[in-house]
Amino acid sequence: MQQPLAFRMRPKTLAEIVGQTDIIGTNKIINRMVKAKRLSSMILYGPPGTGKTSIASAIAGTTNYAFRILNAAVDSKKELQIVAEEAKISGTVILLLDEIHRLDKAKQDFLLPHLESGAIVLIGATTENPYISISPAIRSRTQIFEVKPLKQNEIEIAIRHALKDPIRGLGQLNVDLTPDAMTELVMATNGDLRSALNSLELAVLSTNPDSNNQIHVTLEIIQDTVQRKNISGDKNGDAHYDVISAFQKSIRGSDVNATLHYLARLIEMGDLPIIIRRLLVIAYEDIGLANPQLAARTLQATNTAEKIGLPEARIPLANIAIELALSPKSNSALIAIDAALNDLHSYGNLAIPAHLKDAHYQGATKLGHGVHYKYPHNYQNDWIRQQYLPSKLKKQIYFKPKGNSNYEKQLKLTAEKLDSL
Repeated sequence: MQQPLAFRMRPKTLAEIVGQTDIIGTNKIINRMVKAKRLSSMILYGPPGTGKTSIASAIAGTTNYAFRILNAAVDSKKELQIVAEEAKISGTVILLLDEIHRLDKAKQDFLLPHLESGAIVLIGATTENPYISISPAIRSRTQIFEVKPLKQNEIEIAIRHALKDPIRGLGQLNVDLTPDAMTELVMATNGDLRSALNSLELAVLSTNPDSNNQIHVTLEIIQDTVQRKNISGDKNGDAHYDVISAFQKSIRGSDVNATLHYLARLIEMGDLPIIIRRLLVIAYEDIGLANPQLAARTLQATNTAEKIGLPEARIPLANIAIELALSPKSNSALIAIDAALNDLHSYGNLAIPAHLKDAHYQGATKLGHGVHYKYPHNYQNDWIRQQYLPSKLKKQIYFKPKGNSNYEKQLKLTAEKLDSL
């Protein structure tokens, strides 16, 4: 059975790789490693189809070292032992370990001494952020490189090369890919070259040639083949959390258009629970006391979205996201509670003033608990000055309202008035 086009077109040298010039370009670190024949273990992380395996394969092809591919999730320690034995014979083996974030402790402990000795040059591949998902023991013995989604012009270059290559590519088939079909193929695969090449091959092989034996691949054929499956992304991948982060920061920055863009991406991913959780957090963290009524409306909108589900849920979600983005902002409550927590961590549980302690039980008075407590409702305006904070913190002020809305301005005036009494 013939291997997929993306596999056949996998680069054999660094010079054949499209894109990623910031790490493999002339005088860049990986290129210098290969030229100097001083390879060190590394971790490549980025979205699927961006060239992690291609870079590893090209490094091996350029250096003539033995090259093996394993998967940390499914391959056992026995497979690692086979690679280690081969390294004893050949001197050095380049091991591409896919899904390295799933490497368990037993496999990790086996690998570490071989990495230390240089017998195995590890190239770990992952879609997860290695600073979060990979153990410090592995990270400390590797260099970490981010592999970014390919640009549209880079994917187009790779597609044209595959169409011309008569040995590994489709050059022997006389393919006519129309300009609008090329544009669709490049855009719809969302920076994933593997998907672009395999979609191209499927389109070509499923299209009958004309009387001149030419295969015409049109926009409609590409649309039917690709169906924009890759635009949704990976709900569990690192990129997903980047979108969530960008979504909240766009609302915080009051950019309503960016807010809607990132909301659309999250909706396409289909992760309704994370959208709901994030909107509820934003309502209190970023809007807060500048517009407290908006928190209730956010809860109402997200409850509605949860009940009706996607795709209709996009409507209440869009309504509330727009309102959050354009609302006055204040994080004064967040700053206040974090300051209080910081003092708690610094000073521990300081003594509560005796007059505030529980006095409902017999003998409390003998302990001085509740004695001299002044009941505010017995005084004018239901208020009387007395010490509530522990003595070490009695002059501490945590809540510092910003006054970014009429409501918060009123809170600020009230706080200032009470402080002056």
